[in-house]
Amino acid sequence: MPLARSLSMTSLNGLLQCEDEDLPVEDLLLFEISWEVANKVGGIYTVIQTKAKTTADEWGENYFLIGPYFEQNVKTQVEFSEPPNPAVKKAMDTMKSQGCQVFFGRWLIEGSPYVLLFDIGSAAWNLDKWKGEFWEVSNIGIPFHDREANDAVIFGSLTAWFLKELSCQFDDKPNIIAHFHEWQAGVGLILSRSQKLPVATIFTTHATLLGRYLCAASIDFYNNLDQFDIDKEAGERQIYHRYCMERASVHCAHVFTTVSQITATEAEHMLKKSPDVVTPNGLNIKKFSAMHEFQNLHSMYKARIQEFIRGHFYGHLDFDLDKTLFFFIAGRYEFSNKGADMFLEALSRLNFLLRVHKADVTVIVFFIMPAKTNNFNVETLKGQAVRKQLWDTAQSVKEKFGRKLYNALLKGEIPDLNKILDRDDISIMKRAIFSTQRHSLPPVTTHNMIDDSNDPILNTIRRIGLFNNRTDRVKVILHPEFLSSTSPLLPLDYEEFVRGCHLGVFPSYYEPWGYTPAECTVMGIPSVTTNLSGFGCFMQEHVADPEAYGIYIVDRRFRSPDESCNQLTQFLYGFCQQNRRQRIIQRNRTERLSDLLDWKYLGRYYMHARHLALSRTFPDKFEMEPSAPPKTEGFRFPRPSSVPPSPSVSQHSSPHHSEAEDEDEDERYDEDEEAERDRQNIKSPFSLGALPQGKKKQHGEYRN
Repeated sequence: MPLARSLSMTSLNGLLQCEDEDLPVEDLLLFEISWEVANKVGGIYTVIQTKAKTTADEWGENYFLIGPYFEQNVKTQVEFSEPPNPAVKKAMDTMKSQGCQVFFGRWLIEGSPYVLLFDIGSAAWNLDKWKGEFWEVSNIGIPFHDREANDAVIFGSLTAWFLKELSCQFDDKPNIIAHFHEWQAGVGLILSRSQKLPVATIFTTHATLLGRYLCAASIDFYNNLDQFDIDKEAGERQIYHRYCMERASVHCAHVFTTVSQITATEAEHMLKKSPDVVTPNGLNIKKFSAMHEFQNLHSMYKARIQEFIRGHFYGHLDFDLDKTLFFFIAGRYEFSNKGADMFLEALSRLNFLLRVHKADVTVIVFFIMPAKTNNFNVETLKGQAVRKQLWDTAQSVKEKFGRKLYNALLKGEIPDLNKILDRDDISIMKRAIFSTQRHSLPPVTTHNMIDDSNDPILNTIRRIGLFNNRTDRVKVILHPEFLSSTSPLLPLDYEEFVRGCHLGVFPSYYEPWGYTPAECTVMGIPSVTTNLSGFGCFMQEHVADPEAYGIYIVDRRFRSPDESCNQLTQFLYGFCQQNRRQRIIQRNRTERLSDLLDWKYLGRYYMHARHLALSRTFPDKFEMEPSAPPKTEGFRFPRPSSVPPSPSVSQHSSPHHSEAEDEDEDERYDEDEEAERDRQNIKSPFSLGALPQGKKKQHGEYRN
């Protein structure tokens, strides 16, 4: 028997150690296949895009991404080139000679990975033949009217064809690892396995199809996971064929992974298989050279948001912008899944609390959720025009005032302030004041909604009565469009907007991972998440006191909706009670958690999945070292030694505790000391120790 190759996971480089000279380790090729390669549809694009640099650093020229070709995306994202690998070039040429258009180049993102793109349209004439072949292999029929599923069949067939042409050149040597993301890429995996290609396969589900549909139907999903008739539920929602494609991919893969423990539990019931490895999602973390630079960015972008508020609330600007907090929720317009329903109810209760306690804090809440609109709301555009007109008026009066003051001082005189403004100046200012009068309330939406009467957010706002009245301490603004720096209303990119806000609120019911709160954390902005999101569960596991670090986790799994809503309200109210210094302390702590979310650390789980796939596919060539899967021991932030930055609502009978208490708290907080202690809790990339003798793991036992 040939000498087994040992899979070492002790470093990111030198991934595999090979003792058999007939297959150098550097000949291994890694392919990641997804519908969202150079094609932004949802969160999977972010996963692949941000992970690319870490994987490219690890695999170098042997890392390739496979996706669909869309001209409008490729023009700005891909630089075409010739494949440097002769085997890849030969496989592409074979496909091109038979009428398929295949493109190769570098994806212009960090890491610049190679991409291989299939033109789905050029191969569409094969659809009926390939659907027939897929039926013969899997007994899954694809309806003609489901374009997305038909495209998945074409894409998967092209992927399997390419892998076949490629593997034929290696004389059955185990040279290829293929990692498939989501059901749209799953057809390629199923066909590859049915053709017995010498390819190690991995399948990652980022969310189960049926789980998303069931949660959107307001069903108590997580407490009834074992009660569902899966086939019946999928059939009633007319996604049975998609569900079968997803389930077949899961069971055909050598290694099945998912992005969080909560989704692992879901997959066990929905797809009837437990994941072999949980692969949490990360981000590329860029640290500022100056420690508090992110705090400066917060101040700068907060001022930009305040300018928008001055225009939007003209005529009703009777609140102090220096005591105004900006909350936001962002993401796909899934009213229940994203927790917008609970958030609005909590805002109604928060408004009541702030009014009853006569708080001088005002909360302005942004809903950044794209929906169908006609265009900008006229009243909103008018508000920004009025603000600009007032600014121009103030500047012209200031210029005249300054000139007169300057001349008087040159003469050695103290000017008479009663005469320094003439009648024209006063008339101009009075006209400006009259122009700010309005007879309507500030609008709750910035755009004209196409289906206003059936919009769930607007209907809930009508029900709870948050119409931006003067007496309301909570104001609401629905911005049903993604943010852009070219917008005439709010000229900020999403990242700039997030940095300018005080709190991101994401009380999701269905959130397999949750990139929005993760992005907030990386930018040093506190956020609210739930124990039903992958991110929330991850933080509960790795942070001893998440609230002290600005991660508020709402219990939506083991509490009733009303109890969860009350808990969310208490989180929001407690945040409103913080003074400015407490918020600064909390943002410092939040930003330090970003190390937990760095792909440099979380990439280890993908490494483990690839090692496991090779050992299962080619057991005579590769074997796993007798060790446990990667752990994150030491990957835990303890409770800060100083008191939490946020006042505990339960500890104070009144909403305001004494300033002396705040001063004591401030004195006990040492930023540098805490930061150094937290840095020590993030260890360098792991090394695995051996298991005790006689306890060798079986393949099925490699679970995270």
